[in-house]
Amino acid sequence: MVQSTAQELATVFSSPDRDATIHKLARRLFDLGAISFGDFTLGRTAIHSPVYVNPRRILSEPVLLQQVAQLLDDEIKTAQGRRRPRLSPFSLVAGVPFGGLHLALAYSLQSGVPMCYARPAATGGKDHMIEGYFEAEQTALIMDDLVTGGGSILQNTRILEEFGIRVRDAVVLIDREQGGAENLKQHGYNLISILRLKTMLTYYYESDLITPTWYERSMNYLDQKPQPE
Repeated sequence: MVQSTAQELATVFSSPDRDATIHKLARRLFDLGAISFGDFTLGRTAIHSPVYVNPRRILSEPVLLQQVAQLLDDEIKTAQGRRRPRLSPFSLVAGVPFGGLHLALAYSLQSGVPMCYARPAATGGKDHMIEGYFEAEQTALIMDDLVTGGGSILQNTRILEEFGIRVRDAVVLIDREQGGAENLKQHGYNLISILRLKTMLTYYYESDLITPTWYERSMNYLDQKPQPE
């Protein structure tokens, strides 16, 4: 694998066209081997999935991680700057262990927003913890790399709220579109995603990166009724 240079990735994410930017990010993830096809069981909400997404491959590309942090910062500012803001004000970013930690840290370094994260109690234990400095009544933006059914985000949200931290919104890099956004909305939380898996798959298919068989299998699977959390 050849690592990207800062100049190359600056070009990748410099387009004023959001769709072009999203497609280029999707291509970088594909080139990193973050998208696999086969038969994968990823928990209760993704059983026998024909497509597996591993955004943690970004960890191997520090410059790409930095560029993703810039993209997250831009998207968040755009969402907050609308006449009807899509995100509430926040003073903390809370990464979801483990996939969301590197994104939250990179975003924190990019934006200057302090970071924390919820650490669930060990098996058999009762006491959760919050790592990082915080004050009660602060509002945190949840950040994760991937959402399927939304269970991990909800679990972390409950822990944060136990410590008096308010949560209204979550941002993820990739939404697998398997009921996560709807599940979170039912619990009173808003979700914003940078990439959607169906959009990624369509781009890969139209770019001749995947076969019609894997495209159809994956799209049909994602169109099924989500499994309950």
